[in-house]
Amino acid sequence: MAFDSLPEMVLDRRQQPSAAPFRRQRRPEERVRALGTVLDFVRPQEVMLALRRAVEARHQAVIANHNAHSLRLMRGDPEFAAFFEAADLVQIDSQPLILWSMLLGRRSRRFHRSTYLDWRDDFWTLAQSQGWRVFYLGGAPGVVEQAAWNIRQDYPRARIGGRNGFFDAAPGSRENAAVLAELEAFEPDVLLVGMGMPRQELWIARNRARLPSCPILPVGGAFDYEAGVQRPAPRWMGRVGLEWAFRLAQDPRRLFHRYCLEPWGLVGPLALDLAGRVSEGARRADPAELEADAIRAAVARRGEWRAR
Repeated sequence: MAFDSLPEMVLDRRQQPSAAPFRRQRRPEERVRALGTVLDFVRPQEVMLALRRAVEARHQAVIANHNAHSLRLMRGDPEFAAFFEAADLVQIDSQPLILWSMLLGRRSRRFHRSTYLDWRDDFWTLAQSQGWRVFYLGGAPGVVEQAAWNIRQDYPRARIGGRNGFFDAAPGSRENAAVLAELEAFEPDVLLVGMGMPRQELWIARNRARLPSCPILPVGGAFDYEAGVQRPAPRWMGRVGLEWAFRLAQDPRRLFHRYCLEPWGLVGPLALDLAGRVSEGARRADPAELEADAIRAAVARRGEWRAR
């Protein structure tokens, strides 16, 4: 379903793209393994660059995101874990996870936290300026329409289509086939899937071969926020790692288990990471290894300079 945009209006301050500087070539050390999975240290601006390159190349790219909840879920679901291994980019939607990476000696920084609410304005600015067709799959009936209307108050030329996430998502089902046909007919430049973890990731993985050649992002309740169904935490709380407390206070019955009990299931991976850190420290103390690391770093810098 497509929703016609409003007449063109002058862009306001919120529609100007972020001017924060960032490198356009990623370094090998910015993709790491921690807590048993792959993670990418990317700023929101780098996510936008990856999106733009994929759209221009008509390349199907899955841009996933990890948080403490997904880390716990993948411990008991190999198919869910495999989704992240196959993703082209894995954002970190968790300040505690970034801090843990820093403790392990990785080159993560607080600005590497990246999720829909962090790049929302940059995304819709870019989508509007480039004329991208954005399809959102998810939410309850009526959420996509209300969210699209709200977004167009700031981005009047945004081209948005979508449908709710209440359908039989089993591969081969009639309803799933209808959703895939609707996507094919819409021809999106970007596909946002917001059906909650792990349903959205498993749906993408099971249908990836039939999905359009475009960037695909699982975004959870992004349009619930846009439609006003849920209230997002202030962004400063996300930056300091307290967004979970805001959400828990809003819906303690549903989220108590996720935020207060699930993290204990990560004790094993945490211990393995610490053991790996100790082993890595011992290896790096070897003079031959130090020299080899210096050579690898010099080669990486030379390659980055040539790429510019």
